[in-house]
Amino acid sequence: MRVSQVLASNMKTWGIDRVFGIPGKPISPMMLDLDSEGIEFVLTRHEAGAGFAAAGYAMGSRKLGVALGTSGPGGTNLLTAAGQAKAYNLPLLILTGQPSASDSGKALGQDSSYFGTDLVKMFEPVTLFSARVERADLLSMYLRHALERALTGPKGPVHLCIPFDILMSQVEPFALSLPINIPQAISPNAEEAIPLLNAAQRPVLFLGKGVNAADAYEEVRILAEHWNIPVITTPGGKGVFPTKHPLCLGNFGLGGTAQARDYLKSGVDLLIAVGTKLSDMTLSGFTADMMPKQVIHFDYDITFIGKTLDVPTLPVLGDAKGNLQRLIATAKASSRMYEAAATLESPPPAVPEYNALGELSAAFAVKALRSALPDDAVVFGDDGSHTFYAIRHFDIVEPGTFHFDDVFGAMGHAIGYAIGAKAARPDRTIVCLTGDGCAMMHGMEISTAVNHRIPVIFVVLNNGRLDMVDKGMSHNTGRSVGAIYRNPLDTAMFARSLGAEGVCCRTSEEIRAAVADAVKADVPTVIEIMVDPLETPPILSRLLSLD
Repeated sequence: MRVSQVLASNMKTWGIDRVFGIPGKPISPMMLDLDSEGIEFVLTRHEAGAGFAAAGYAMGSRKLGVALGTSGPGGTNLLTAAGQAKAYNLPLLILTGQPSASDSGKALGQDSSYFGTDLVKMFEPVTLFSARVERADLLSMYLRHALERALTGPKGPVHLCIPFDILMSQVEPFALSLPINIPQAISPNAEEAIPLLNAAQRPVLFLGKGVNAADAYEEVRILAEHWNIPVITTPGGKGVFPTKHPLCLGNFGLGGTAQARDYLKSGVDLLIAVGTKLSDMTLSGFTADMMPKQVIHFDYDITFIGKTLDVPTLPVLGDAKGNLQRLIATAKASSRMYEAAATLESPPPAVPEYNALGELSAAFAVKALRSALPDDAVVFGDDGSHTFYAIRHFDIVEPGTFHFDDVFGAMGHAIGYAIGAKAARPDRTIVCLTGDGCAMMHGMEISTAVNHRIPVIFVVLNNGRLDMVDKGMSHNTGRSVGAIYRNPLDTAMFARSLGAEGVCCRTSEEIRAAVADAVKADVPTVIEIMVDPLETPPILSRLLSLD
């Protein structure tokens, strides 16, 4: 069999029904063989969009996502998607092409070898494994290494570059099983957290998006309820804990709540961090009087443990779910009646619903969106102030229904992620919450959703600017440069030009009606919401210094 046939056959065995990408000569054999295996090739509009969608597919299906790109720029366009998947700990296999290996050293168009754009080296910092398959008989071993790195331990993206003549070469067929039953790494010192938890007088549980990656929703709930610990989520951890739970204080950092800030200021003796690097966006607005006396830090990677908060820290390394299960079992902890330490009511925004010109507040737009969506709708927040409004005002009913990255932060990635997730989970309502700036980066992927009949609901908050940059720069320096569009995007018209349903909303009532229609529709729908361009988003705790 050809190498391309063996790859397609293995993907079919792994249960993959969609692969995302843009074709080109060096990978054209894959197109034909995927089709022969009954695997749908989803033609995206940009390779970054392919990588985003494949990662969203991995998140939605709990399987491996696969993205294809041709040689040279086709491969470099996937670099951003790889970095974003790495930040989410998502298993993503990226396959790129290269002109024939037998021609290496000659002047070649879109060369990806050592003599041109060396894709293997370029992918190394943004993947867990990057290699070039230079002989057909090496494919089995290299693919096995790639799968093991993608799917075991801290999951993430991997990359294989396969030259055209190798892809066409004959190889003995083989079938690889996905390494899905490998025991997760458990720390030998997980139980050391128990006496610290028992002794704490004012503890706080700090939850990041690693709780999503570990699927540890039940474990963090038991931890909070057994020890009666108030819960704060990071921006990336939005969605891992129900907003209406009596122990929930909401978010801290960008988009954070007054309840979370006030509790930290009141004096914390133990901070339990789970699945967060405690980045600058997570701790935006953190002051000296919030410093805890002790930290317990659950994470797979020791790189950033103890680097941000200079206090005694107990690292608990390995899989968060497994470590929490061991701690819970040892302490005989369980869900039980507990004293409510705090109640987070979703307060009305501090601004009026409409300004003097009748323009809608983005905060109220987000609340209207929440009221119209099903409780189990899955929302992918893009990178911009639109999502920080949601971090502050969008209530979480079911854990695992909101996803946002506060570390890598690629604008426009949520558009592709929502498409991939909906392809994997057609039974769920999947929503992309984005802004006009993000839409102008990767909004062409709406056409991908249309052409492949993937009915995502795209909600675009439009205020004619890169709002987070505009407001942050103005707040910190007194003026803003380069963040306002002279000719703003007409998002609804743009959506209709791509074949999607497009509707423009200017009131909360119009939002609720448009969402109700979109939930029932079986086609991609873009809901443009015109919002007050001068409203201040909840992001100004992030300081900019020009000193």
